[in-house]
Amino acid sequence: MAEKLTPREKGFSEWYVDLVQKAKLADYSDVKGCMVIRPNGYAIWENMQRVLDKMFKDLGHKNAYFPLLIPESYLKKEAEHVEGFNPQLAVVTHAGGAKLEEPYVIRPTSETIINRSFAKWIQSYRDLPLLLNQWANVMRWEMRTRLFLRTTEFLWQEGHTCHETEEDAEKETLQMLEVYRTFAEDYMAMPVLPGRKSESERFAGALRTYSIEAMMQDKKALQAGTSHNLGQNFAKAFDTQFQGRDGKQHHVWQTSWGVSTRLIGGLIMTHSDDAGLIVPPKLAATHVVVIPIMGKASDAEKAQVLEKSHALAADLRKAGLGVVVDDDDSKSPGFKYNEHELVGTCMRIELGPKDLAKDSCVMVRRDVKQKEFVALGEAVSKAQAMLDAMQKDLFNKAKAFRDANTFEVNSYEEMKEKADAGFLLAHWNLDPKVEARIKEETGLTTRCRPFALKQEPGKCVVTGEPSPGRIVFSKAY
Repeated sequence: MAEKLTPREKGFSEWYVDLVQKAKLADYSDVKGCMVIRPNGYAIWENMQRVLDKMFKDLGHKNAYFPLLIPESYLKKEAEHVEGFNPQLAVVTHAGGAKLEEPYVIRPTSETIINRSFAKWIQSYRDLPLLLNQWANVMRWEMRTRLFLRTTEFLWQEGHTCHETEEDAEKETLQMLEVYRTFAEDYMAMPVLPGRKSESERFAGALRTYSIEAMMQDKKALQAGTSHNLGQNFAKAFDTQFQGRDGKQHHVWQTSWGVSTRLIGGLIMTHSDDAGLIVPPKLAATHVVVIPIMGKASDAEKAQVLEKSHALAADLRKAGLGVVVDDDDSKSPGFKYNEHELVGTCMRIELGPKDLAKDSCVMVRRDVKQKEFVALGEAVSKAQAMLDAMQKDLFNKAKAFRDANTFEVNSYEEMKEKADAGFLLAHWNLDPKVEARIKEETGLTTRCRPFALKQEPGKCVVTGEPSPGRIVFSKAY
């Protein structure tokens, strides 16, 4: 039988690591803190890339690539930025058998080196807006790592744009956050709360940071994407100026935004179960496995079943679905069912001599596991309808779970009691010292102030001082 996973109820972290490894999504590396992304995991990332890349380009962004190594002096040009990243930096001091005159930092993020190029490329308002995106890897030295969720090296995209005005930059910042929300909800089937981060959670060097926050099955939050209005901080550090419409010199207004391979971790923890991986059909590499059921069939019947299985697979592929025929006769049907549930194949089709005699097949969706008997002539349209329903049902199930585990809390005692209960909507006086105290005493952090949450003044749950409105607190990855 396919390998069993630790049940979620017995240990969510153990279940997660079991699933990632046994579903062959990723593995540990001999390089401390780094992971190997296996073909099953990389296929999901490729589909995420494909969708996001089109969304970016549809809005006018173009892809570029900048060096992995960044001169150390570049990071020091923006004081808050270097201070924020200093503990995570990996630095190259020797190369070619000699000590370097200036050390290079391995890219933790690219604002600094990209601004060096922007300063050369931008001369006039006619050069704006400049809308770039980079698909790359980054390195941030991590003490505690977890496959996909937090590793020393990871894959991501980082968008970097320049604008004439602060208003234009803010519009871009919020537009890209909406792109991330759309992707998370429409493709990952993962409901998210878009909103603004607190000052202490703001990206180092930014004016304002916004994020999308998702709830995992263990009720912890996952920051699934961020978008930053950088203001003019990096432009001033690198003297990125343009001649404005008034003939005067102005610093550009900038944004940066990104998502990473931690989205794969978010997908896993939002949908999967004790049998293995569940992938929303819009991001799945394999939608359908056709499993011939031979049993005690004669050679002629076996040949007929195999022929029909491959013909059905071809028809499904013509409809744009990813299909495999699992005709390995050394494995039992039950073994195959478990194996394909483990790796996240969206649905299976069973086809045997008795089914052929009825000109039908059996279809089973991965998430609900209910058998449906379908006429072979309707198999393609039925498969498409079942996958569409699965995509919607996964989102609705996750949203219902999040909503059922979101609470208003009106006192610090109540906050402490519900610290593990999910998303807590609480009043806070905006004092970072109070925020730090809550984190130290409860493990809860501010996630974001959701745009959709109606804001009404109240009293801080800790101090009783005035609060402008509720913000989401949660334990988080």
